[in-house]
Amino acid sequence: MKYWPQRRRGAKKNEETEACRLKRFLIIQTAFLGDAVLVTSIVEKLHAFFPDAAIDLVVRKGNEGLFDGHPFLRKLHIWDKRTGKTKALFNLIGELRKTEYDHIINAQRFFSTGLMTVLAHGNEKIGYDKNPLSFLFTRKVKHVIGDGRHEVDRLNELIEHLTDTSRPLPRLYPGERHKAEARPSSPYVCIAPASVWFTKQWPEDKWIELVKAVPADQRILLIGAPGDVPLCERISKAAGRGEILAGKLSLLGTSALMEKAVMNYVNDSAPLHIASAMNAPVTVIFCSTVPAFGFGPLNSNGRIAEINEKLYCRPCGLHGYKACPEGHFKCALAIDHKTVLGPAS
Repeated sequence: MKYWPQRRRGAKKNEETEACRLKRFLIIQTAFLGDAVLVTSIVEKLHAFFPDAAIDLVVRKGNEGLFDGHPFLRKLHIWDKRTGKTKALFNLIGELRKTEYDHIINAQRFFSTGLMTVLAHGNEKIGYDKNPLSFLFTRKVKHVIGDGRHEVDRLNELIEHLTDTSRPLPRLYPGERHKAEARPSSPYVCIAPASVWFTKQWPEDKWIELVKAVPADQRILLIGAPGDVPLCERISKAAGRGEILAGKLSLLGTSALMEKAVMNYVNDSAPLHIASAMNAPVTVIFCSTVPAFGFGPLNSNGRIAEINEKLYCRPCGLHGYKACPEGHFKCALAIDHKTVLGPAS
């Protein structure tokens, strides 16, 4: 009779201690740069609902620069897929297992991230039903592309049971040193002409036409990764104008630059999502892909340029191809530079 009440009092004390302990979240997103930008939407929302929580994030090597000095992240885990991918994966999982998480949130649909989710310690393991290991998750969410919803709404479904149904927005945090990387005099426009996928990239000749058509009182800044420099150099040379900043700025330096631009002209690629995260004006050109996939601009200062004609072959895929499957690439070639430039320029 005396033992049972004592046990109940002890259990109640443990419950109170657990309730007072700060929540610990782990978010996993090791895909491309644009995906890493968009996942900041749920970092923002979790922090808003749980301001004292510890939030850790897993990203692929190369994307870590987005989170330099991020105010809401406790720890950033980096998976280097380029050298010893499998060994690096299990080393990372070993690091993740050192923490007992309340919620592990997997924002991807691939086996490797499913393995991280399953093997890391967590009370709740959340992910999409398309992940091969989703049968081992605590909570599964359907992932449907092409239903008109934005990717941030799909991400929000992973955490809406912990927060609410309102749309979260991505955000990046350049520091003063990032802002100091490039402080050009205004007005200027940024152009990011490259894409990983050929069929998502507006053709080089079209970019040249656009650069020539931008008003003379606006500076042209060509931005991108180091590998985009040759393309930017050809565009600048052929157009007779354009300053090449590709490969010269950090990711957050580029973000700060885009924020102050009169306009940012981009493909359906990572710079679009950086613009959304910075609430920067953006015009995105959709070639083989379509806005209905859910990766368009998120703010009212975003514009979409695409072919008006309905093509039987468009969209030809979610990510695009190294060449047009039909050989004509009409979805890109039929977009006039005047349409991209827009009425305000």
